[in-house]
Order: sequence, then C-alpha cells, then structure tokens
Amino acid sequence: QVQLVESGGGLVQPGGSLKLSCTGSGLLLNHYSIGWFRQAPGKEREAVSCISKIDRNEYYANFVKGRFTISRDNAKNTVYLQTNNLQPDDTGVYYCAADVDHNWCQISSADYDFWGQGTQVTVST
Repeated sequence: QVQLVESGGGLVQPGGSLKLSCTGSGLLLNHYSIGWFRQAPGKEREAVSCISKIDRNEYYANFVKGRFTISRDNAKNTVYLQTNNLQPDDTGVYYCAADVDHNWCQISSADYDFWGQGTQVTVST
C-alpha cells in the first residue's frame, strides 16, 4: 500500500521555524518528483516547493524563496521542507505529494498522484 505521511507541523510564533517531513511507504521517494503544497482556510491549494526526480532540481514559490528549503534523505525515504521566518500568511495545512509521470517539477496539484494526509502549520502570537 502506497502511503505518504507528513509530520513536523505545529504552532509557532512569527519569525519561527519548523521542519516538515514527508516519509514514504510502499514507494521509494527518490523515484519521484516530490512536491509540497499548502491550503489555508477558504483558499485553494497552492504549490510551495518541489524537488525533481532528475538532478534534484528545486522549485520554490516566490512567497517562500529565501525562507524555505527542500531536501531529500534517501536513506530515510524522506523529503524535508525546512521553513524559516514563518509568518501568519504561512498558516495552513501542508501536504506532500508524489508525481509518477514527470521528471521535472510541476506546480499543478492535478499532476500529482499520491498525497499525504497533511500537517497543520499555525503561525500566530
């Protein structure tokens, strides 16, 4: 059974950091491009970051550039999203997803085949 499990979310003050993890079971994550998406209440799901299957190319949405970093640990079958200098607008449920078909990062959620259940990130005083 294919499963992606996110963890590492929580409540953090503005300016704080969290390290989100996406661990796979039933699939080897280094065989797929892996994306991180987020969804805030009342808003559509949006792409945050991605690491490609080929050459580990990285994509970052403009609103997280310089603050978030995506990385892989193949030995742990895990993809991380290090989030720094978090702001209230970063609040939402963060999802990881695996793309079966594309070698390079895609930013449309429709291109992803397997999804985790999400982890809540809340940035507030």
